[in-house]
Amino acid sequence: MQKAKIIPDEPVQSNVERVYVQVRDLAIRFELRPGDRINEVELARRLEVSRTPLREALNRLTSDGFLDFKPGRGFFRRDLEVKQIVDLYEMRLKLEVASAELAAERATPEGIAELRAFLEVSRQEDPSRSVEDLVALDEHFHDQLARLSGNGELTAMLQGVNARIRFVRWIAMESGRRPYTQAEHVAILDAVAAGDGERARQLMMRHIDTRQEAITHAIRESYAMIYMPRPATAPN
Repeated sequence: MQKAKIIPDEPVQSNVERVYVQVRDLAIRFELRPGDRINEVELARRLEVSRTPLREALNRLTSDGFLDFKPGRGFFRRDLEVKQIVDLYEMRLKLEVASAELAAERATPEGIAELRAFLEVSRQEDPSRSVEDLVALDEHFHDQLARLSGNGELTAMLQGVNARIRFVRWIAMESGRRPYTQAEHVAILDAVAAGDGERARQLMMRHIDTRQEAITHAIRESYAMIYMPRPATAPN
């Protein structure tokens, strides 16, 4: 029996948006490795698209911080830089704290009930869930909490930041902290439901780990994963 989805499907996308998401996911998973030059002809063939939507996607990904563009040389996967990732974690903290405080002021009972129902399912232990699944569930909680703030711009900014640090968070998720993070999610939502913005702010600040040594360690582990030899394909 197919497992019920607890994260809603994405809406139908335009061709350009579809290509953007596909290339962004390649970048997030570092199938495009740090510093690698993007072969546009090969990538267009792989995604079965023309160069026009691909070029638009690459330009957007450059603006969003996933790629670099070097005049005369083309597009490159951006490196994993400690300073940049630390900056993104700091920005995430500010956005998350603001969303929690605003949610405590503005969240509707229906929105709180929906998020609480999601937590009841997502916090259940399921050995079949991959680290990628666990990060997706974690992001969904924070995304929905931000939506409870009623501020669409804040929500969009948080989504962009989380996308750019997702691979590092995949590595960090393997540290075994998930039972603690799930309890913290419940406590944050309880504070929001009580309309206690100050407590929601304090809990969120403790929840988001911005220690440089932890981030640096996760980046080192990320590089190890990116460049780990991949198993050879078995002959047909």
